[in-house]
Amino acid sequence: MLRYISVFIFLLVVQISFSQEEEELPSLEEINNQLDNPLSQFWSLIFQENLVSNSGDAVNGTHTSNVFNFQPSLPVPVGKSHMLLVRPVFPFITSPEFDENGDKTGTDSGFGDMQVFSLFGPDKKDGVVWAVGLTFAFPTASSDYLGSGKYQMGPAAMLLSMGEKWVLGTIVQHWTSIGGDSFREDVTKTELQYIIRKKIPGKAMTIGMGPTISMNWEAEEGNQLTVPIGLGITKTVKWGKMPFKLRVEPQYSIIKPDNYGSLWNLRIQIAPILRNPFLNNN
Repeated sequence: MLRYISVFIFLLVVQISFSQEEEELPSLEEINNQLDNPLSQFWSLIFQENLVSNSGDAVNGTHTSNVFNFQPSLPVPVGKSHMLLVRPVFPFITSPEFDENGDKTGTDSGFGDMQVFSLFGPDKKDGVVWAVGLTFAFPTASSDYLGSGKYQMGPAAMLLSMGEKWVLGTIVQHWTSIGGDSFREDVTKTELQYIIRKKIPGKAMTIGMGPTISMNWEAEEGNQLTVPIGLGITKTVKWGKMPFKLRVEPQYSIIKPDNYGSLWNLRIQIAPILRNPFLNNN
């Protein structure tokens, strides 16, 4: 259902954009560079597909799961020199189910836990860019198997170096459960996305990686840490009047939980780019 809603929103935005009077936009290379910063002066509707290959000692064989995220990024100006981003993440998950012997018994598909990620920081296009905020998670999963059953919140922070040739930095989020189903396990987890991207001059393109290291503090030893590496291509193109930022990035986990976790992840992302109605982007 979420996929169909996302596609509907996408087509609606494209139709509205195409029906508007055409205005001059910055170059595709400038748009591509700006969108490495979540506090970009542009809006983007991010559709992200994660095709994941999982394995571990607790299951027999290798099994595929899927996480499709719709995460609109719509920063707004605050005063003359700061930006505020409040970005919801709507996940649709397809995950295998297992019996006590580790054999696959079926597949569960549906909504996962919705997240809301916020950042507040200076409005800068280059140099050192920072922001701080809060992150939240809500027990919206359509089944117990696809979510935690807990309300969660915690701090978030970003530090980026937006150089002429490289984009380097990190985005950190930490969640702690603050309520929800008392019969479900508490949640304490941290995610650290590290970003290493090389700009390709004149191509509106970067090559590099942006995987997310995750730490589940409540899990047993050997099942807490996931450390992926990756290498992918990001390119901004134009379809009609609308720019799109495209990304393909395979990722491999050099450290993963012993019992069950992601070994490979193929991340595919498409993001229609919209003019921020609160700013003059020319």
